[in-house]
Amino acid sequence: QDESRPETPGAEEPLGVHHALAERASKYTKRPNVFRLQTADWRVFLFQAPSAEEMSSWISRINLVAALFSSPPFPAAVSSQRRFIRPILPAAPSRSAPEEQHRSHETCMDQFAAELFEHQRNLPDKRGRARDLDEYRLKKDYLLYE
Repeated sequence: QDESRPETPGAEEPLGVHHALAERASKYTKRPNVFRLQTADWRVFLFQAPSAEEMSSWISRINLVAALFSSPPFPAAVSSQRRFIRPILPAAPSRSAPEEQHRSHETCMDQFAAELFEHQRNLPDKRGRARDLDEYRLKKDYLLYE
């Protein structure tokens, strides 16, 4: 451990931007020029920029780096249960060329849109088991986020 930097109680590891998304924090109205960064593990961070132009610049740059560092997800873990399990998002940078990475992201977006449409067509019975309703909500939240 570097002794020149004292350890802060409760300090977390550095913030990774793989599979992250930066966007204007439209629902946050306390301060101007605030954007949100949602990470692969669904944590949300708010940042304030000095101007709207700088905020847009930061959002664009963060999303570009996030896209370049976002390798395609691994399949979800195999389970004997029918429950929904999120895919594993690798932290390693993508080895693909930016054009190939862009095509891969577009393909994933099309797949997520189709899966979300199909998921919303098959609503669970409202009188069904609470676990089934929770599973439905978890998968819907995941697909909407992606």
